[in-house]
Amino acid sequence: MQVQTGAAASGPVFQKAPESNVKPTVFRILLAISLVHLFNDSIQSIIPAILPILKDSMNLTYMQTGLIVFALNMTASVMQPVIGLYSDRRPSPYMLPLGMGFTFIGVLGLALAPTYWMVLLSVLFVGLGSAVFHPEGSRVAYMAGGSRRGLAQSIFQVGGNSGQSLAPIMTALIFVPLGQFGAIWFTAVAGMAILVQLFISRWYSGYIAAHRPAAKKNGVRVMSPLRKKQITFAVVTLIFLVFARSWYHAGVTIYYPFYLMEKFGFPLEKAQIYIFLFAAAGALGTFMGGPLSDRFGRRNLIFFSMVGSAPLAVLLPYANAFWAYVILLINGFILLSSFSVTVVYAQELIPGKIGTVSGLITGLAFGLGALGAVALGGLIDILHLPAVMQMVSCLPLIGLLTFFLPRDRILKEWAQEG
Repeated sequence: MQVQTGAAASGPVFQKAPESNVKPTVFRILLAISLVHLFNDSIQSIIPAILPILKDSMNLTYMQTGLIVFALNMTASVMQPVIGLYSDRRPSPYMLPLGMGFTFIGVLGLALAPTYWMVLLSVLFVGLGSAVFHPEGSRVAYMAGGSRRGLAQSIFQVGGNSGQSLAPIMTALIFVPLGQFGAIWFTAVAGMAILVQLFISRWYSGYIAAHRPAAKKNGVRVMSPLRKKQITFAVVTLIFLVFARSWYHAGVTIYYPFYLMEKFGFPLEKAQIYIFLFAAAGALGTFMGGPLSDRFGRRNLIFFSMVGSAPLAVLLPYANAFWAYVILLINGFILLSSFSVTVVYAQELIPGKIGTVSGLITGLAFGLGALGAVALGGLIDILHLPAVMQMVSCLPLIGLLTFFLPRDRILKEWAQEG
């Protein structure tokens, strides 16, 4: 007799209570949303890739080129929590293809823009499309992941990492021979992304229709109001950790090549090989981090990612050319193994606010990381490059703050209190 348990007082819980603990993973949707993430981030990467072309053809100053990147980052990053908050209140499956429609307009405008101001306007459209995609794409990954949310976020995020790594290739193969008009090719990429997202949106609509009644009856997992202060402290700590990780990542990817060129006399192409290895190892770490967190815990993986990378990060500025290869390979994997895990941890910290949380972690925190990169550039102008790289190498030590995050088991206990 499976009549009521102690939890029955909250309503018709008797329906499928035991089965809800294990939910299936919809891999076709995960692969589809990861593919769109690759499309989206490769389009976003054309902005920095095309900057040298625009600077020469439009006689732009460094300040003007910097404003182009700033407009992209601020629109794409800061708008994400806003869109996530809206979609949490009113889930809108067809917002995904609509957002990519903005991106399509932005890319078309970028290819044809005759003036600097038209370029800026086009970049704002690309940024807005990206701001729509990321919280909604993360929500799709959450829903399709079932009980394997760490793996789901890894599959989703690795698509974006792969797209970001295409910028050097796009510069060499498209923008150098074709110039600004080469961006027109990416309207085809945006078009394909829209078609894939229409397929995803159909599934998304069906998922919402199937789960809305259950959500109203049982309620989505909610944290106890008594834990509000602890949850707020944990969220602030998590954002600070992501911010610090982003600063370190920006310091390595943007400024470490100049450090190699200055210290060892490398040409730019050779210095970029080090960064490619760091990024490739990071993509692998992103993919592996989710499944590892499913097995060993989200908080443990975040702690390992930050604190585990700290000793090698401190050694990097003093390493010779050979050991720099080794350190960057290992640290790229370790540091970015928590890339997707922080999103899943935050979603479990604030259940029911998937879009808001995803936008906050992947959007606002990484946007602030981009501002941190600007701050590091200002420091390099004031101090000298080696001193700043030594300062940057200490940033992973901030990962010790992970100790103050609640363990996964504690989060489940807090949810049961609610």
